[in-house]
Amino acid sequence: MIKFEHVGLRYGVGPEVLSDINFTLEPGTFHFLSGPSGSGKTSLMSMLYLGRQPTRGLMSMFGKNVGQLNRQELKKLRQRIGVVFQDFRLLNHMSAFDNIALPLRISGQPEKEIRANVEELMEWVGLGDHRHMLPNTMSGGQQQRIAVARAVITRPKLLLADEPTGNLDDEIGLRLMNLFDQLNRMGTTVVIASHNTVLMQKFSQHDRIILDDGQAYLEKPQQTIKQRLGSMF
Repeated sequence: MIKFEHVGLRYGVGPEVLSDINFTLEPGTFHFLSGPSGSGKTSLMSMLYLGRQPTRGLMSMFGKNVGQLNRQELKKLRQRIGVVFQDFRLLNHMSAFDNIALPLRISGQPEKEIRANVEELMEWVGLGDHRHMLPNTMSGGQQQRIAVARAVITRPKLLLADEPTGNLDDEIGLRLMNLFDQLNRMGTTVVIASHNTVLMQKFSQHDRIILDDGQAYLEKPQQTIKQRLGSMF
């Protein structure tokens, strides 16, 4: 699904923010991405959703060398990825329903199927009574749930979420985590960036990628010793 070989990333002429990253994520796996502020989580996530190219090394996704793809080929890859951005990136001129339905409409699904799928998911995330509201009239937690629903509505092959439960109460946060878990059991590869150690402990069966000072480490369930992500993958 994803392979990084000696990947580095820098902004401009500054020092590398990520250095010599090596890992492979197999299809259908679930990883938490954690680390202190400034460790490079956002930078790594931006590469994973193809928003930024590494400045060195090899990055492969879905069996393709990302550095060799043209804009149209990158666009096709992005259609297989669902992303929950930390700043939501909702379209404020569109209703909550239409924001969630947008990926399905872009893919050309029949409107009858779109309506059924979106209404079911809105009920699941607790927004069934907010179909016609505009995002900028809703709370931060409600906007976050719209962003999550939009990311998962297409059942993507890869789901990336940056602090997806940050503005939510424990009950809704747990419900969304169960939704991610269910998608993972159906075959979606999931990567969630989070500072929430309590949440990660509740789902401790999943691996963790830990970033520290631009380096990446793997922590297996029930394992206390960090292993450097490298050739053992």
